Amino acid sequence: MTLMQALQQRKSERAYAKKTIDKQTLSTLLWAACGYNRPAERRITAPSAINAQDICVYVCLPDGAYRYDPDQQALELVVKEDLRPRVAGRQDFAKSAPVCLVLVSRLGKFRKPRREYGAMDAGYVSENICLACTALGLATVPRATMDIDALRQQLRLGDQDVLLLNHPVGYPAK
Repeated sequence: MTLMQALQQRKSERAYAKKTIDKQTLSTLLWAACGYNRPAERRITAPSAINAQDICVYVCLPDGAYRYDPDQQALELVVKEDLRPRVAGRQDFAKSAPVCLVLVSRLGKFRKPRREYGAMDAGYVSENICLACTALGLATVPRATMDIDALRQQLRLGDQDVLLLNHPVGYPAK
């Protein structure tokens, strides 16, 4: 699929098939979100204000929550608990997604912590997720609704970490 096709076909979807996402597809999605496209220079696929690369992607699966590590192109276990209901908040449709991606800005990576920079960077990563999902035949919708207090505690976030957006991800329900 070309970029133009992905842009034409991109849409927000809130219904997901009961089908798991294989590891290779999830790996490709995470790389597209903010993996290194120029590893020697440690440059990520998404733009970043002052190249702070402040966005951390947390991957919530039925067996636990993980932090995506672009250096190793790997997932690091944070907690062995299904946090997808916390990501869904009051929007039950999001609980049915096999994967939920949570975007956290680490404001401490900026010389002067500015929430608007983090929000801007989360927007870039979110768009990468939307386009990659479309190209991979997946469904998603960017959301800000989530149980922020519970997620902050369960993901062990610090004072300078801001939960900004999330993406339930799955195959479209037919």
